[in-house]
Amino acid sequence: METKKSKPKNTKKIAIIATILGTLLLTAVVYFIVNAKYETTDNAELDADIVPVKSSVSGYIKSINFKDNQLVKKGDVLIIIDDTDLKTKVAEAEAALENAKANLIAVQNNSNASSLNANAASLSSVAVGQNTEVAKARLKKAQDDFNRAENMLNAKATTQAQYDATKTELDVAQAQYNAALNQSKSATAQSQGVHSQAEAQKAQIVLAQAMVKQREAELTLAKTQLGYATVTAPCDGIVTKRGVENGQYIVMGQPLCSTIDVADIWIIANFKETQVSDIKIGNPVSITIDAYPNMKLEGKIQSYIGATRS
Repeated sequence: METKKSKPKNTKKIAIIATILGTLLLTAVVYFIVNAKYETTDNAELDADIVPVKSSVSGYIKSINFKDNQLVKKGDVLIIIDDTDLKTKVAEAEAALENAKANLIAVQNNSNASSLNANAASLSSVAVGQNTEVAKARLKKAQDDFNRAENMLNAKATTQAQYDATKTELDVAQAQYNAALNQSKSATAQSQGVHSQAEAQKAQIVLAQAMVKQREAELTLAKTQLGYATVTAPCDGIVTKRGVENGQYIVMGQPLCSTIDVADIWIIANFKETQVSDIKIGNPVSITIDAYPNMKLEGKIQSYIGATRS
């Protein structure tokens, strides 16, 4: 009786074991099928850009407004450098610019006056030239009258007194013409000189305008350097690696701290060489982070690193 009852129990145990083995086998097959298309690795790490923060001016540090590993926003003030000397340079640049502008106005006024003088000299030269032509015409008439008087005197058709009168008129006309001619030459030379001065004044305007632009550039540079006295966070992130203290004198280009850009984070995943044959750029990726096991992230393959590790 006992033997007959134990047989069904053995059969039941065998059935249970077979069911368990079948379930395990099915699970293994399903896992293999599902994961046969995927590659996994635990050899991965988060990475981000580390932006160095350097001084763009020299001076003493007035205040430091952060602590290492502090979260900051882009534009937050990190360090303030004493700006007394920089403000003085801005004031000097502003004064130099005002002086250059005043000089430009003076040069422009001088140029306008020179242009007016040149025009007046031209008109005067023209007037003197006209007087010269009048004197030349009088000289020609006096010469003709003298020639006639001389011929008549030779022909006994006029008196010596009349001849002498025409000779005197010729001498006067000659003297007047010579004087007018000299005045014309002088007026022409003077006009040319005044015009040369006017042209020189125009050249001075160009130089004065260039100086104004130079002073404007110097003022812009001084204001820019003044702005550099306030050091701000270049991005949203974590500020770290502070390398300076309050009151310390720093020079241009000196490292002050670094900022980890948390707005752009990526993962460097290291696979075995036998795993990378089917991994392509653009493939989807499922990501889990050890520190946050319940967080599931999705991503894509962006690029391959340029070399393999040992």
